[in-house]
Amino acid sequence: MDQIISVTVARERILERFDCLPSEKVHITEALGRVLASDILAPHDLPLFPNSAMDGYAVNASDVSDTPTTLKVIGDIRAGQQPALTVTSGTAARIMTGAPIPRGADAVVPVELTDDKLSVSGSTVPSQVSIDGSVHLGAYIRRKGDDIRAGERVLVSGRKLTPVAIGVLAALGISLVNVACKPKVAILATGDELVDIDSILGPGQIRNSNSYSLISLVRDAGGEALNLKVAQDTVESVQSKLKLAVEHGVDLILTSAGVSVGAKDVVRMVIDQAGELVFWKVNMSPGKPLVFGQYDDTPLLGLPGNPVSSIIAFEVFARPSILKLAGHANLQRTTLPVRLLDSVETDGRETYFRAVVARDPNSDEFVARSAGGQGSHMMQTLVQANALVIIPAGREHVHSGEVLYAWMLSQVYGVL
Repeated sequence: MDQIISVTVARERILERFDCLPSEKVHITEALGRVLASDILAPHDLPLFPNSAMDGYAVNASDVSDTPTTLKVIGDIRAGQQPALTVTSGTAARIMTGAPIPRGADAVVPVELTDDKLSVSGSTVPSQVSIDGSVHLGAYIRRKGDDIRAGERVLVSGRKLTPVAIGVLAALGISLVNVACKPKVAILATGDELVDIDSILGPGQIRNSNSYSLISLVRDAGGEALNLKVAQDTVESVQSKLKLAVEHGVDLILTSAGVSVGAKDVVRMVIDQAGELVFWKVNMSPGKPLVFGQYDDTPLLGLPGNPVSSIIAFEVFARPSILKLAGHANLQRTTLPVRLLDSVETDGRETYFRAVVARDPNSDEFVARSAGGQGSHMMQTLVQANALVIIPAGREHVHSGEVLYAWMLSQVYGVL
């Protein structure tokens, strides 16, 4: 069990333990970022009726094929009203954007192509209007079903709901959607030296930052976080916290610290004795001491205690697990080829190098420079980084100018 394994093998062993959670119905106001569990079929056409794409005048296209010409104005059509009038040859009706096309009209002339420069909806309708530019048959008319047809499959099961997708659902009158349940993830920090962020530090004490980082990372990945706070470095304290997680029915337990080889690293000991230890130690930097197993049939991922190691291990292993539970098909961040601007030395483990990636304005390629110190305790470097450049295992010397792949943590900067 002390055998060190590759990142790829570790990730495969973790992900094979997770399946997509069952579905639930939620209101679309709560559905952003969730994954559809069933297809969405359009209950009706969109648009529901032919309507005007412009403020202007509804006309017969044949009347405006030769301009300028003057037409008699027979009424005003506003959005939200069904017009009772009929446009005949030689007449026109003033119309708002989105208003239904009246009977007899087969085109709309934008107000910019008329002499009606001051008219607004609700103002006095002119008795006639001069048309200065011709339009073709069907011009500026949004046809019924032009966007979506009734019965059409609009959104496919497995799709992540974006703001635009939610807007489409609202336009179709679909207020409830079937989505995969949110993964519930318990967060437990361990260590006698840890105190909460509002506490006054005593000798040798440090603030519990890992819980807050991990809670935020879980929420960012679409999960719900249960904060178990801090367990002391005793088997009894760790077990009591883990039992609480199981009682809450969480889908995954994340711990930080307690998984290395120290005398008080008891998390691994608890899993080894009271659960199932699948593996311990991964060939990566930072983040080598990492435990995966089960406690009372609940998957548990024991992350390192160093803040940067904990966050990067989350990115590599916990984030894709949460995404898989939530029904996502794509489990990893956007990956880009980048040309290194720095030489990098490693100890031969697969290394996640904190970097700033930008587009080179001269070559139009992506380039990466170091975000700063790479120590596993140096959180500010991770704050500055927008990417993790992956240096493969076995590469102890990487030279400036080499091209590697980077996981994007946030947007690409314009220019370095």
